[in-house]
Amino acid sequence: MRSSKTSRFADSDGKEQVPFRLGKFQRILQTKRTNNMEDDKAINPETPKRNTKAWNDIAEQKASNSWTVFKVIAEFVDGYERLNRIDPCISIFGSARTKPDNPHYQLAERVAGLLVGAGYGIITGGGPGIMEAANKGAKDNGGISVGLNIDLPFEQGYNPYIDVDKVFNFNYFFIRKVMFVKYAQAFVVLPGGFGTMDELFEVLTLVQTKKIMTIPIVLMGVEFWKGMLDWVKDSLLERYETISPQDLDLLPVTDDPEEVVQIIENFYKDHSLKPNLPY
Repeated sequence: MRSSKTSRFADSDGKEQVPFRLGKFQRILQTKRTNNMEDDKAINPETPKRNTKAWNDIAEQKASNSWTVFKVIAEFVDGYERLNRIDPCISIFGSARTKPDNPHYQLAERVAGLLVGAGYGIITGGGPGIMEAANKGAKDNGGISVGLNIDLPFEQGYNPYIDVDKVFNFNYFFIRKVMFVKYAQAFVVLPGGFGTMDELFEVLTLVQTKKIMTIPIVLMGVEFWKGMLDWVKDSLLERYETISPQDLDLLPVTDDPEEVVQIIENFYKDHSLKPNLPY
């Protein structure tokens, strides 16, 4: 095993430097942090002190923040490397609390099976409820079944219908959402709570602002989505004019799994299957 030097060294000015083994990126961070501290000391003493709140345990927080950068990078690298090897998939969103006897569970299982039959894999959040149903539909029909799992207090780990080599575990929600978006060729959104709404409006915003290419976003559960769509039309569009009329075209809604597949297939008659950029 290669030994690592851990002794510190001094530069020409006699300043102590970080160990060689920490790597160039960490040395840059250390230098930047030192420079920032020196800049703070050089503030004009005549500048009046502002009445501002102070952080508790600031030294501990600063150290933690620096190491968080490396944990974030590690999760991005792992996600990109592994998902790059997987064929085109559809992301399916929905509630973790939906039970197997719920019609929406059965709807998710059915649409996932049909999408697999059309040649797509299925990506979910890896948990129970709608996510479990979609992974089950993929698994039972011989398709790719991916789970982007994250530990939450009211969910019991990942569901048993994810391919063993396609279970992902994330610490950070924002990295998980990037993976949902980058590798999905379409989004199917079933009834859900705050998390589902967050995922839906994140994707809508990215498409609306052209941060990713336009791709199909299909809502399933006509009755469930009716109130939200009425509010979007009446308040956002007509009363307050905070969206454009064409934004409504981004949200087809149906209860028919076969129509979902048809919407996606029709779209890709004129578009290429590729990861979403610039993500």
